[in-house]
Amino acid sequence: MTKLELRDLGNTGLKLSCVGFGASPLGNVFGDVSEEDAIASVRAAFRLGINFFDTSPYYGGTLSEKVLGKCLKAVGLPRNEYIVSTKCGRYAEGFDFSAERVTKSIDESLERLQLDYVDILQCHDIEFGSLDQVVNETIPALLKLKEAGKIRFIGITGLPLEIFTYVLDRVPPGSVDVILSYCHYSINDTSLEDLLPYLKSNGVGVISASPLAMGLLTERGPPEWHPASPEIKSSCQAAAAYCKEKGKNISKLALQYSLSNKDISSVLVGMNSIKQVEENVAAATELAIFGKDEETVSEIEAILKPVKNQTWPSGIQQS
Repeated sequence: MTKLELRDLGNTGLKLSCVGFGASPLGNVFGDVSEEDAIASVRAAFRLGINFFDTSPYYGGTLSEKVLGKCLKAVGLPRNEYIVSTKCGRYAEGFDFSAERVTKSIDESLERLQLDYVDILQCHDIEFGSLDQVVNETIPALLKLKEAGKIRFIGITGLPLEIFTYVLDRVPPGSVDVILSYCHYSINDTSLEDLLPYLKSNGVGVISASPLAMGLLTERGPPEWHPASPEIKSSCQAAAAYCKEKGKNISKLALQYSLSNKDISSVLVGMNSIKQVEENVAAATELAIFGKDEETVSEIEAILKPVKNQTWPSGIQQS
């Protein structure tokens, strides 16, 4: 079995497994997960070379952090063998990026995770707050938490790509270590690509989430609430049906597509079962050995061409 590839995260010195474990499903976000299944999936992830786990107090209204904490404790690996990232600023009760709230937030998260520190603390979905507050108040508060040893690195997350340049252009160089982007590096939308040279030149690490575009690139299709336009949905549905007809799985191809860009340190995938962990790692292993299925990918790209790089609105209008 080839070991899962580790990739450098910007200038942090951290090496992340190219497949990251998205722990939002552990918060029962997509249906109930028993504690046994949760622990078994985290154990399987470690066994197969995944070392990066991402959560947030928002997922499952703090349940994801609690369950991940229990899992990490049950598996009992040395703390320096895995990388944990959580978030602040977005909660079940709403958004609050104030210095006071995020400072309190990390203590709550560490208690739930049963950890002394997290490797990365990210401001969660900053397009829903004031970007100027994030620049002038939130990031300085996180820098203090870094000095206090509660966090090692600082990140920002969100959907609209312009939020990243807005913040990075205004904070002291080196104060933001990593960005987490979602739904902008998959077969239907590769708009993150245009930002990669800028991020690289700033030494900022890149994590990409939702390689399946929040369910668009699956045989089952997206959930009811999915914010994409009817055009995007029907194109993705057509692509999924085409793959199925050819005996291919669109989800596996989509994950491999996202993994094939080495400038992205880790692709986060939500997981809550041993089967999902094994499938995701197998897709990465297959990619490492055989490369991606160029023929099918270009056929899917042709089907998705009319909606290429189309996204949906997220957040509040920034003044």
